[in-house]
Amino acid sequence: MMKVTMYTDGAARGNPDGPGGYGTVLSCIMKDGTEHLREYSGGYVRTTNNRMELMAAIVGFEALTKPCEVEVYSDSQYLVKAFNEHWLEGWMKKGWKRGKNEPVKNVDLWKRLLLAMEPHKVQFFWVKGHAGHPQNERCDELATTAADGAVLMVDEGLED
Repeated sequence: MMKVTMYTDGAARGNPDGPGGYGTVLSCIMKDGTEHLREYSGGYVRTTNNRMELMAAIVGFEALTKPCEVEVYSDSQYLVKAFNEHWLEGWMKKGWKRGKNEPVKNVDLWKRLLLAMEPHKVQFFWVKGHAGHPQNERCDELATTAADGAVLMVDEGLED
Protein backbone atom coordinates (compact mmCIF):
# COMPACT_ATOMS: atom_id res chain seq x y z
CA MET A 1 0.00 0.00 0.00
CA MET A 2 1.48 3.36 -1.02
CA LYS A 3 2.17 5.86 1.76
CA VAL A 4 0.94 9.41 1.23
CA THR A 5 1.36 12.49 3.38
CA MET A 6 -1.32 15.12 2.93
CA TYR A 7 -1.13 18.72 4.09
CA THR A 8 -4.37 20.69 3.89
CA ASP A 9 -5.25 24.30 4.52
CA GLY A 10 -8.00 26.81 4.01
CA ALA A 11 -7.43 30.56 4.12
CA ALA A 12 -10.48 32.54 5.19
CA ARG A 13 -8.72 35.86 4.62
CA GLY A 14 -10.14 37.17 7.90
CA ASN A 15 -13.72 37.31 6.61
CA PRO A 16 -16.21 34.47 7.23
CA ASP A 17 -18.26 35.63 4.22
CA GLY A 18 -15.25 35.06 1.96
CA PRO A 19 -13.42 35.23 -0.20
CA GLY A 20 -11.42 32.26 1.00
CA GLY A 21 -9.34 29.62 -0.70
CA TYR A 22 -8.28 26.07 0.03
CA GLY A 23 -5.24 24.09 -1.00
CA THR A 24 -3.86 20.60 -0.57
CA VAL A 25 -0.38 19.18 -1.09
CA LEU A 26 -0.04 15.42 -1.50
CA SER A 27 3.40 14.00 -0.90
CA CYS A 28 3.93 10.45 -2.18
CA ILE A 29 7.10 8.43 -1.64
CA MET A 30 7.70 6.50 -4.85
CA LYS A 31 9.13 2.95 -5.05
CA ASP A 32 12.56 4.32 -5.98
CA GLY A 33 12.54 6.39 -2.77
CA THR A 34 11.99 9.75 -4.43
CA GLU A 35 9.28 12.11 -3.27
CA HIS A 36 6.55 13.19 -5.63
CA LEU A 37 4.45 16.26 -4.84
CA ARG A 38 1.05 17.11 -6.24
CA GLU A 39 -0.64 20.39 -5.42
CA TYR A 40 -4.32 21.17 -5.64
CA SER A 41 -6.00 24.51 -5.18
CA GLY A 42 -9.70 25.17 -5.34
CA GLY A 43 -10.08 28.79 -6.34
CA TYR A 44 -11.76 31.09 -3.88
CA VAL A 45 -15.01 30.27 -2.22
CA ARG A 46 -17.62 32.33 -0.45
CA THR A 47 -17.95 30.12 2.60
CA THR A 48 -16.94 29.65 6.24
CA ASN A 49 -13.48 28.72 7.47
CA ASN A 50 -14.50 25.27 8.77
CA ARG A 51 -16.12 24.32 5.48
CA MET A 52 -12.96 25.37 3.66
CA GLU A 53 -10.81 23.12 5.85
CA LEU A 54 -13.13 20.20 5.06
CA MET A 55 -13.06 20.96 1.33
CA ALA A 56 -9.25 21.04 1.37
CA ALA A 57 -9.18 17.50 2.82
CA ILE A 58 -11.85 16.27 0.38
CA VAL A 59 -9.87 17.56 -2.61
CA GLY A 60 -6.84 15.56 -1.46
CA PHE A 61 -8.71 12.30 -0.85
CA GLU A 62 -10.67 12.53 -4.09
CA ALA A 63 -7.36 12.90 -5.96
CA LEU A 64 -6.10 9.49 -4.75
CA THR A 65 -6.77 6.82 -7.34
CA LYS A 66 -5.93 3.70 -5.30
CA PRO A 67 -6.01 2.72 -1.61
CA CYS A 68 -3.19 4.33 0.38
CA GLU A 69 -1.91 4.78 3.91
CA VAL A 70 -2.53 8.48 4.45
CA GLU A 71 -1.22 10.80 7.13
CA VAL A 72 -3.14 14.09 7.10
CA TYR A 73 -1.54 17.17 8.65
CA SER A 74 -3.85 20.12 9.24
CA ASP A 75 -3.89 23.23 11.39
CA SER A 76 -7.67 22.85 11.70
CA GLN A 77 -8.63 21.58 15.16
CA TYR A 78 -12.19 21.23 13.85
CA LEU A 79 -11.10 18.70 11.23
CA VAL A 80 -8.56 16.77 13.32
CA LYS A 81 -10.52 16.58 16.58
CA ALA A 82 -13.60 15.29 14.78
CA PHE A 83 -11.62 12.15 13.95
CA ASN A 84 -9.23 11.81 16.85
CA GLU A 85 -11.75 12.45 19.62
CA HIS A 86 -14.54 10.28 18.20
CA TRP A 87 -16.88 13.18 17.44
CA LEU A 88 -17.78 11.70 14.07
CA GLU A 89 -18.64 8.30 15.51
CA GLY A 90 -20.86 9.97 18.11
CA TRP A 91 -22.50 12.25 15.59
CA MET A 92 -23.34 9.34 13.30
CA LYS A 93 -24.76 7.24 16.16
CA LYS A 94 -26.99 10.17 17.14
CA GLY A 95 -28.21 10.66 13.57
CA TRP A 96 -25.87 13.60 12.89
CA LYS A 97 -26.98 15.39 16.05
CA ARG A 98 -24.77 16.72 18.82
CA GLY A 99 -25.15 17.94 22.39
CA LYS A 100 -28.70 19.06 23.05
CA ASN A 101 -30.03 17.46 19.87
CA GLU A 102 -28.59 20.27 17.71
CA PRO A 103 -27.87 19.32 14.10
CA VAL A 104 -24.20 18.86 13.19
CA LYS A 105 -23.02 21.57 10.80
CA ASN A 106 -21.52 20.70 7.42
CA VAL A 107 -23.05 17.21 7.28
CA ASP A 108 -22.92 17.26 3.47
CA LEU A 109 -19.14 17.74 3.52
CA TRP A 110 -18.52 15.31 6.38
CA LYS A 111 -20.37 12.58 4.46
CA ARG A 112 -18.47 13.38 1.25
CA LEU A 113 -15.16 13.26 3.16
CA LEU A 114 -16.03 9.91 4.78
CA LEU A 115 -16.89 8.46 1.38
CA ALA A 116 -13.62 9.73 -0.13
CA MET A 117 -11.64 8.31 2.83
CA GLU A 118 -13.33 4.89 2.76
CA PRO A 119 -10.69 2.82 0.89
CA HIS A 120 -7.74 4.32 2.79
CA LYS A 121 -6.01 3.77 6.12
CA VAL A 122 -6.00 7.29 7.59
CA GLN A 123 -4.42 9.12 10.52
CA PHE A 124 -4.98 12.80 11.32
CA PHE A 125 -2.41 15.06 13.00
CA TRP A 126 -2.96 18.59 14.22
CA VAL A 127 -0.16 20.98 13.33
CA LYS A 128 -0.32 23.86 15.79
CA GLY A 129 0.55 26.82 13.61
CA HIS A 130 2.93 25.55 10.98
CA ALA A 131 6.16 25.16 12.95
CA GLY A 132 8.30 22.34 11.63
CA HIS A 133 6.02 21.57 8.69
CA PRO A 134 7.24 23.59 5.71
CA GLN A 135 4.88 21.73 3.38
CA ASN A 136 1.95 22.91 5.46
CA GLU A 137 3.32 26.41 4.88
CA ARG A 138 3.14 25.57 1.18
CA CYS A 139 -0.53 24.70 1.61
CA ASP A 140 -1.08 28.07 3.26
CA GLU A 141 0.52 29.68 0.20
CA LEU A 142 -1.71 27.60 -2.08
CA ALA A 143 -4.83 28.55 -0.15
CA THR A 144 -3.90 32.24 -0.14
CA THR A 145 -3.14 32.16 -3.87
CA ALA A 146 -6.52 30.51 -4.45
CA ALA A 147 -8.23 33.17 -2.33
CA ASP A 148 -6.57 35.90 -4.39
CA GLY A 149 -7.44 34.15 -7.66
CA ALA A 150 -10.13 34.99 -10.14
CA VAL A 151 -12.29 31.87 -9.93
CA LEU A 152 -15.29 32.44 -7.65
CA MET A 153 -17.31 29.52 -6.37
CA VAL A 154 -20.25 30.06 -4.05
CA ASP A 155 -20.50 27.28 -1.51
CA GLU A 156 -23.86 25.51 -1.86
CA GLY A 157 -23.81 24.79 1.86
CA LEU A 158 -24.06 28.46 2.81
CA GLU A 159 -27.20 29.46 4.58
CA ASP A 160 -28.81 32.74 3.57
